[in-house]
Amino acid sequence: MFNVEMYKGTREENYELVKKQLHALIHDEKNQIANLSNASALLNQFLDRINWVGFYLMEDGELVLGPFQGLPACVRIPVGKGVCGTAVRKGETLRVADVHQFPGHIACDAASQSEIVIPLVKGDQVIGVLDIDSPEKNRFDEMDQKKLEEFVAILNEHL
Repeated sequence: MFNVEMYKGTREENYELVKKQLHALIHDEKNQIANLSNASALLNQFLDRINWVGFYLMEDGELVLGPFQGLPACVRIPVGKGVCGTAVRKGETLRVADVHQFPGHIACDAASQSEIVIPLVKGDQVIGVLDIDSPEKNRFDEMDQKKLEEFVAILNEHL
């Protein structure tokens, strides 16, 4: 049902397709871990030139590793630390072209060169983040940010 060969349109058309696929996967499922697991697997299949995609969830005032695709990762990230913790503190998406230039970057995977982090928000509270790393500098652009924020908005409705 979710074949990589399906992503043969323009980037924008492909993002629209992956958003429809996310909705189909999670529209009638209430389990947060199942939904986040499928969302990370879907993005891992869809996005090229990435080396890690997954979620960190707020627990006892810090981010804790959730469902992901990629190499083993840092388990706990304090709010305000690294790209993920800074995105939580600011409550906004962070798109970092070169993680080595980001003050306080936490290097879970030395291969990561760029990163995008999008907060998961319920009401007015950040409950976690979507974190995507790439082994290429400047991998994520404005379209990626806009479409991934739309992807997270669909996900937020089901968390």
